[in-house]
Amino acid sequence: MESNVDLLQPHVRHLKITRDSALRAVWVEFKYDGRPCFTPELLEDVWVVQRFIRQTVLSGYQQAQNDRLLFQVVASEDKRAFSLGGDLTYFLQLIEAGDREGLRSYAKTCIDIQYATITHYDTPFTTIALVEGEALGGGFEAALSANLLIAEPQARFGFPEISFGMFPGMGALSLLARRVTPSTARKLIMDHRIYTAEELHELGVVDILAAKDKGREAAADYMKRHIGLVTGLQGFQSAVDRVYPVDYEELTDVIELWIESAIHLNDRNKRLMEYFARAQLGRSNSPDKQTTSDIYQFVSS
Repeated sequence: MESNVDLLQPHVRHLKITRDSALRAVWVEFKYDGRPCFTPELLEDVWVVQRFIRQTVLSGYQQAQNDRLLFQVVASEDKRAFSLGGDLTYFLQLIEAGDREGLRSYAKTCIDIQYATITHYDTPFTTIALVEGEALGGGFEAALSANLLIAEPQARFGFPEISFGMFPGMGALSLLARRVTPSTARKLIMDHRIYTAEELHELGVVDILAAKDKGREAAADYMKRHIGLVTGLQGFQSAVDRVYPVDYEELTDVIELWIESAIHLNDRNKRLMEYFARAQLGRSNSPDKQTTSDIYQFVSS
């Protein structure tokens, strides 16, 4: 990352926000106090920052500012985990209480965030995801929602939900269908596998495969190369949005199916979900522990 950075407001607890004036970019990094997953508190911070960034970008564009923001990079301060996905402990509480509205509120916040990223805030802007570690479940969905996905070779991706009777309901199928064939999208969701960054790069899911520990440099290099080509880049993104649109109503319909799956989990599936929730906690408490993706792969095999 360039050294010419300054803190971008607003202040939030669960995100590190920096603005790089040289790259005309904002870097948004997850700050995990404990489990590296999307807690309701983290989601709220993301939504606050997204609205702020959108207004900043839109204001600069409308005023034709030469230094207006062009790029956003989302990453994690913890390079071992981009995100382990949804807050499974919270899900279990809502499921046990039969709280459909709580599940709906959580899922809607997720798809609102995803949709804003997919559509680059409905502004001339580029969203980038940088994955240096594990991106599982909702973490994988979050990475897929970016206009560009960069990953280092040690990154791992997967959808473990099917292992405990669920499915990834916050955009996975819609987002994968923009990058791969429908049959490949179904396979990535249903086959109980953890994928390497190299495998997904070969499939076209990962756009740029960076060298180990060089992901941030790869993101910076991409932005440097495209600052002078931004009109074409943003025009192309608009064309992608037109040819491969993601329908917001489709996303909301799918979360209703996800809610019903959650509410009707049997006791065995809920016990497996509890196990995965403990794996999320164990990943944060024991840095040298077996990776969460290894645990998911073992249980799913």
